Amino acid sequence: MFSCLTFLLQFFLGRLAEFGRKGEMCVPAAAKTIENQIRSRFSDLTRAERQLATHITRHYPVSVLASITALAKAAEVSTPTVVRLVQKLGYKGYPDFQSIVRGEVEERLISPIAKHDRWAGGVPDTHILNRFADAVVGNLQATLGQIDHAEFDAVAELMADRDRHIYAMGGRITHAMADYFATHMKIIRRDVTLISDLSNAWPPALIDLVPGDVLLAFDIRRYENNVLSLVEIAADQGAEVVLITDQWVSPAAERARYRLSAHIEAPSAWDSTVAIQVLVETLLAAVQTLVWDETQARMKRLEELYARARFFRRSR
Repeated sequence: MFSCLTFLLQFFLGRLAEFGRKGEMCVPAAAKTIENQIRSRFSDLTRAERQLATHITRHYPVSVLASITALAKAAEVSTPTVVRLVQKLGYKGYPDFQSIVRGEVEERLISPIAKHDRWAGGVPDTHILNRFADAVVGNLQATLGQIDHAEFDAVAELMADRDRHIYAMGGRITHAMADYFATHMKIIRRDVTLISDLSNAWPPALIDLVPGDVLLAFDIRRYENNVLSLVEIAADQGAEVVLITDQWVSPAAERARYRLSAHIEAPSAWDSTVAIQVLVETLLAAVQTLVWDETQARMKRLEELYARARFFRRSR
């Protein structure tokens, strides 16, 4: 077990160091979603095209599953503007653009069995450790290459605000990420609550939520109704919603003030949460830095409590 973990650690560090030497943190072409493409070209768009692009990303993917006429009307632009935008993104026309969107929608809904079958077909003649590590390193590269540093810093500052209570929750799989976040954030600062993924626990958990408090929600494909419902409830109460999701983006993003997207595909029936874990741990480190005086005092008090309770085994 130890040698396996050592191999993985050395492999990951070696690959990441290789990426660092090359100075490459771009998103691979195959990983670029429609939203990635729009963001990368946003500064080149006209005012009307930006208005359309904003509408598409805010209401994606529903906005672009309708006809070109319906999309233009909803975005309050002309149909030629729609055509110009999709052509600037590299598509022949709106039908070509829509076919890619439908493919992304299918990716959102794919089942674990379908994911396994897709990865199992045409498997390279390399060890599963190498294939999985390659996928995870690629996810990290793509994730870090698309994160807006200003938005990330804004999230950290929001969570460092001692006047705001922080709530965290996730779905069936991502609840573990919310638990990890809350466990550490409770040490960093006070007023942190982990919300159960059971809906009957929401009312008591949210009874003290006031406008300006923060909800950190996790949601990856296949997006869960429970997460969306809680996000809507918290947003309606005035919470600042921060969503950590995947590259296809949870529907809950429409009610979120901030969104951090991670790439999650891996050669498995399940998606990988490694890139999400990196975002969580980096966010914890950023908040800890901003409130270090308080965190240091809380850590010292915690160590005293651990010692008094003889919580850890002492080395002989």
